[in-house]
Amino acid sequence: MLIDLHTHSAVSDGTQSPAQVVHSAAEAGLDVVALTDHDTTAGWSSAAEQAVREGVRLVPGMEISSTAEGISVHLLSYLHDPGHAGLLDVVERTRHSRLTRAERMVELLSRDVDISWDDVRDQVQDGGSVGRPHIADALVARGVVRDRTEAFAGLLSARGAYYVRHYAPDAVQAVRLVVAAGGVPVMAHPMAHLRGRVVGDEVIASMADAGLAGLEVYHRDNDGAAQAHLLDLSRELDLLVTGSSDYHGTGKPNMLAENTTEPEVLAEIEARASGTRVVG
Repeated sequence: MLIDLHTHSAVSDGTQSPAQVVHSAAEAGLDVVALTDHDTTAGWSSAAEQAVREGVRLVPGMEISSTAEGISVHLLSYLHDPGHAGLLDVVERTRHSRLTRAERMVELLSRDVDISWDDVRDQVQDGGSVGRPHIADALVARGVVRDRTEAFAGLLSARGAYYVRHYAPDAVQAVRLVVAAGGVPVMAHPMAHLRGRVVGDEVIASMADAGLAGLEVYHRDNDGAAQAHLLDLSRELDLLVTGSSDYHGTGKPNMLAENTTEPEVLAEIEARASGTRVVG
């Protein structure tokens, strides 16, 4: 059984519609796929309809932006209640802050390069969660950079002159909110050093004390040494181990099913969840 628990659609920063993501998952031979758009569940309904048509099981999820000690922490939430007031309030605040951050970054960029807010809006699907990838796509469309990778390495780098921070909840708070919403929280790509600074084991231990269920160990941004360390840490903290592609369509080189999760881990996630159920 092939299980991929981390994908994105154009509802956030992927390049395919939710239905297209599920179709691509079926074509890739996946039996189970999770849709985990950033801070939104807007793609769940259309993905579920396509999953029934394709005969693929869909795990409804979301990737939540959070922080710890000033460092970005991404938290995958599986099978939570999408209407839970506490979690919904936090992700809506994050989405709004990301939007105003994007507007400010474009304002700064427009002083030096050929880009406007209209260029960015052209890259966002209706109802989508705006982020830096959409600015990157606008820069590509304007011919300023070749691709998203070049944009993030230069103009949109967190270390660059145009970077603006946005609101995100504390990582421990985010874990507690997911659990309160009946979801199962798993930390995404915990040691992705190439993305920037990563949190230490003590932060992950604090998240585990708050209800963190697992670590996304098998991910292309965790190198071999990082994976070995995370396996040891997962045993020490009694955490589940997942593997995923972090698929974004053509937005990233990541391929569906390049890393997968064991069936017994998915079964445990389903057993722990009370917010919603797997489709199919």
